[in-house]
Amino acid sequence: MVNANNAPVQNGKPATTTTTTTTNTATTSTTNADSKRTRSGSVTQAKPKVLRPFNTAEVKILLLENINESAVKTFQKQGYQVETYSKALVGDELLEKIRDVHVVGIRSKTKLTKQVLEAAVNLRVVGCFCIGTNQVDLHTAANKGIAVFNSPFSNSRSVAELVIGEIIALARQLGDRNIEMHDGVWNKVSANCFEIRGKVLGIVGYGHIGAQLSVLAEAMGMTVYFYDVLQIMPLGTAKQTESLEELLSISDFVSLHVPELEETKNLIGEREIMGYMKKGSYLLNNARGTVIQIPGLVKGLQSGHLAGAAIDVFPKEPASNGKHFTDYPELLKCPNLIMTPHIGGSTEEAQRMIGIEVSAALVKYINQGTSIGAVNFPEIDLRAIREEEKNTVRVLYIHRNIPGVLKAINEIFADHNVEKQYSDSKGDIAYVMADIADVAEEQLHKLYEAIIATPANISTRMLY
Repeated sequence: MVNANNAPVQNGKPATTTTTTTTNTATTSTTNADSKRTRSGSVTQAKPKVLRPFNTAEVKILLLENINESAVKTFQKQGYQVETYSKALVGDELLEKIRDVHVVGIRSKTKLTKQVLEAAVNLRVVGCFCIGTNQVDLHTAANKGIAVFNSPFSNSRSVAELVIGEIIALARQLGDRNIEMHDGVWNKVSANCFEIRGKVLGIVGYGHIGAQLSVLAEAMGMTVYFYDVLQIMPLGTAKQTESLEELLSISDFVSLHVPELEETKNLIGEREIMGYMKKGSYLLNNARGTVIQIPGLVKGLQSGHLAGAAIDVFPKEPASNGKHFTDYPELLKCPNLIMTPHIGGSTEEAQRMIGIEVSAALVKYINQGTSIGAVNFPEIDLRAIREEEKNTVRVLYIHRNIPGVLKAINEIFADHNVEKQYSDSKGDIAYVMADIADVAEEQLHKLYEAIIATPANISTRMLY
């Protein structure tokens, strides 16, 4: 496999100069040398060497769930083999397709369980083209030397805008009026319909989405409070509360933006809704389906304690589009409830940016070994090997985090000059990147065999 070269750095056009003659000494403000001066960057970077794998002839990519074309183009530009599917794969079909690929890209519906990962004999890296990674067995992946990347930032704006739309729709009961109109019912009312200006928005989880929502809500005239387990510098005039209960008790609208963790499962139930939230308030969940207890939500809506709710995520979600949403029939009878099929980040802009962000991370990992941004893996990087370093080899050594490994690996490197080396660990897994100079091509196989023979070896790649 041959990767595309990086474009060379180009100088700017020659700068325009003006010669000024003086009547005093015979000097000019510019010289001939000055007139030929060109503009250039203040830092000159050496052209990086394009590396190729020692023991992989061709990189195979499997992209599922209609991943954006921006990712496909990125991989094809590198010369990789790319196979795409518009849906999630399950069962034997997934096991068969993933068996020989080096990279798999998924969204939220494909489940990479221990069984699936153990069947993927060549898999090096997983790209989750979304925020969450709970659909991947991260522990098994790490123990097999498979790095997992996601996109924690790219759809933040799309989700925040959806929440603003939901807040307005709930306050004006637009969902119910729309359903009535489709049934031929004209119901022009103003009772229990409100502006959102002057209302209090409580945000649970003040991360990238929560912070963006905070700014948009203040621009709409709302007062913003937030609760987070970390002490966070607020944006604008938002204020942090000391407890979740305090936030719930003062908010007209409560919007959830927390990850799926053991601590956040069933975070909001009947106790929180009926006991702490204001009567006539609204609850919105665009985070994870397990954060809200559905029975408590139903009771809050049917009793009238909640004036409305918007739910984009559910504890159990269908694996494909179609008439499959049958697990929560009690929700269908609730008044002023907006339900959407997990579309918080489903905009053209978000999906394009996610495709670019994740594919770039995967390419850097494949081509250079860079693991910055991996969620289950030590995050390390080394500066690029320069083009003139002809016989320098990059060793990417994933190993068990046990004593004596660095001593063993450096004894193997001892006959060569180690130009640079970086090691880090995360739990039971450690990762070494090392650039070894003066390695002739005929020595690659011997060096590789010596490294993979070490007892702690999980996975080793060599780029040269």
